[in-house]
Amino acid sequence: MTELVLATIIEDGRTFEENALKKARALAIFTKDVAVADDSGLAVDALNGSPGVFSARYSGEGATDLKNNLGLLNDLKDTPPNERGAAFKCAIAVVVPDGFEEVVTGECRGSVGFEMRGNEGFGYDPLFIPNGFDKTFAELGMEIKNRTSHRFRAITAVRPVLEKIFYVNKKELSF
Repeated sequence: MTELVLATIIEDGRTFEENALKKARALAIFTKDVAVADDSGLAVDALNGSPGVFSARYSGEGATDLKNNLGLLNDLKDTPPNERGAAFKCAIAVVVPDGFEEVVTGECRGSVGFEMRGNEGFGYDPLFIPNGFDKTFAELGMEIKNRTSHRFRAITAVRPVLEKIFYVNKKELSF
């Protein structure tokens, strides 16, 4: 069996789209095949879009979900409820070795709560209350999150792109 080794890709883009493209390009070069990669995170209006592309490492070196959530709560401690708007954002890049590239996005708007609530999910799920709900993603559970999230919306948007690629290449798309 051949061992696949791929170096760590440094996510140094300024946007989710840049990071997703960087990862998909590297994977397409490595595999010489169609590559799909994503980048996602939380953008808080009152923090000018932060944590943004730094969502996973918002609390610095040794960042954990708990440290990131506590840091975000601290940064928003004086922010009133009507100014806590936020969006989970996801960019998915598709790269084909022949040079075709396309990036699609998905977004789920909501707000950041005042305390962590719920036990399901990961990342900022215990703080994020999606529009139309009064519970956090961590309280709503994975079934609802998977039907309403930024990733769901981005996957929905990327499907036609993949169908076009696989139709042209006469391969079957199976999701």
